[in-house]
Amino acid sequence: MTKYSTGSGGGGDDGDACELCGTESASLRKANVAGAELLVCGDCAPMGANRNKDRKKREQQGGSRGAPENRKKRAAQNTAKLMDSSSSPDTDWVEGAKYEEDSLPYLVSGYGDRVVAARQDAGLTSEELAAEIDVDEDDLLAVEEGRATRADVGGSVIAKLEDRFGIQLAE
Repeated sequence: MTKYSTGSGGGGDDGDACELCGTESASLRKANVAGAELLVCGDCAPMGANRNKDRKKREQQGGSRGAPENRKKRAAQNTAKLMDSSSSPDTDWVEGAKYEEDSLPYLVSGYGDRVVAARQDAGLTSEELAAEIDVDEDDLLAVEEGRATRADVGGSVIAKLEDRFGIQLAE
């Protein structure tokens, strides 16, 4: 019968039984199992004592992935990377911009084809249209190719296209 005891006290004569599996044995040894010192048999010893010995041996050889020094070093490096990337000047956030007001609306199915057809009917190239409505040509091309969401095109680009051509692109 399994005992799950963390030491002596309260009694009986069960000092010769494994505290994990309950096997009676004269050759019990102490093992640290989940932070508790237990008397365990040879079968249960690998669960505690041997595993700790293996870990200590790896740490002494310097090859342990989980060595405290290595973990602290990796944590510091990761924190430094996060700090560097959040303060870099090439982020998409511009101070003072009102991104909520320029969010991309839900677009109708085939919105890119509608823009291409309207532009071609007007006899304009994408470069000419972008200059006329004062938008970045890459944003215009993203809309025409149906990838406005992935390209992070602002809602103002869609509004300008709708106004210029009198078409509906947003739902």
